[in-house]
Amino acid sequence: MTTSPHPILRRVTAISLVGQIAIGLIAGIALALLAPETARSVALLGDVFIAALKAVAPVLVLVLVTASIANHQHGQQSHVRPILVLYLIGTFSAALISVIASFLLPSTLVLSSPAAELSPPGGIIEVLRTLLFNLVDNPIHALLNANYVGILAWAIALGLVLRNASESSRRLLGELANGITRIVRMVIRLAPLGIFGLVATTLADSGLQALLSYLHLLVVLVGCMLLVALLVNPLLVYWKIRRNPYPLVLACLRGSAITAFFTRSSAANIPVNLQLCRDLNLHEETYSVSIPLGATINMAGAAITISVLTLAAVHTLGIAVDLPTALLLSVVATISACGASGVAGGSLLLIPLACGLFGIPNDVAMQVVAIGFIIGIVQDSAETALNSSTDVLFTAAACMAQEQHRN
Repeated sequence: MTTSPHPILRRVTAISLVGQIAIGLIAGIALALLAPETARSVALLGDVFIAALKAVAPVLVLVLVTASIANHQHGQQSHVRPILVLYLIGTFSAALISVIASFLLPSTLVLSSPAAELSPPGGIIEVLRTLLFNLVDNPIHALLNANYVGILAWAIALGLVLRNASESSRRLLGELANGITRIVRMVIRLAPLGIFGLVATTLADSGLQALLSYLHLLVVLVGCMLLVALLVNPLLVYWKIRRNPYPLVLACLRGSAITAFFTRSSAANIPVNLQLCRDLNLHEETYSVSIPLGATINMAGAAITISVLTLAAVHTLGIAVDLPTALLLSVVATISACGASGVAGGSLLLIPLACGLFGIPNDVAMQVVAIGFIIGIVQDSAETALNSSTDVLFTAAACMAQEQHRN
């Protein structure tokens, strides 16, 4: 005999993850304001959530990147190369814009790790030296110590080697990636409880100052995304079609960004984007490849998230950053963003990789990831809206440029 769940439990589980996170956020604020001592006692919930993220993130990066490269189809780029170039330039431009904005409007966060644990790099030479040694790290050591640069290097190497493996082996690797993705989704389902504990404890210890830092961080993130959507992307489109880009830009924002904002998934928005491409009379043989591909690798919003949150940690810890290191961060954020698809909060889980450039410990980086989940109600929606609408925009620009060239 089975017992049906309690009506209240059924109602709670029926609420979307975004709604549950919002409830956890509000409940944490209320508890911290009404009963600070009680709020400090729920710190365990936040600690467990951060520990779960720390456990799953290194394996996620290794398996997803390996499977993505191993299962990439040979010759897939041939007729979408101009669109891929736009994807790459757009993502790098977004990372660069966010780095500049982070220096002009530096964000600081409320973190619990003592500064004594840090060993910040002295300049670009030390950063490159550390990067080189991290690249050749033992893979087991890299996984155990969350050396994301080493993990990424091994993932790329394994992916390239396994591209020539048998179909069954590559299919097994894809199934493994799907399995890890499902585990990550299970961990992220803990976000409402984790955020409740983190917000309650942080506000009880630091007061409303923490909320102000979250708001400032969110303004910088969304501001960068709007700047890319309304200025950088139109400039790239004009470079391709040599006429007023804004009618096309606004059409893509209306037709794709709005639905992507609420679905919070580039993959889920693929059918919407395909229909929009049909409505724009684009070449089916092109958009049938570029739209699914863009949902995987065209991640300007993710590059912004990785750059802004990494530099927020850098500014909080008082680490000096020179210009070459800032440019290197833009490159790392661009490459990392291409692997951020397929998992809710995927861009947040790649922040430790960028933090590693500055000698920021994994414990601190995971606190930044947790803060990302706190503001993720708005951040992830805006990020997905930018990513998904840009897929159609750049596809349309390349198709229109091709038509003009033929005429």
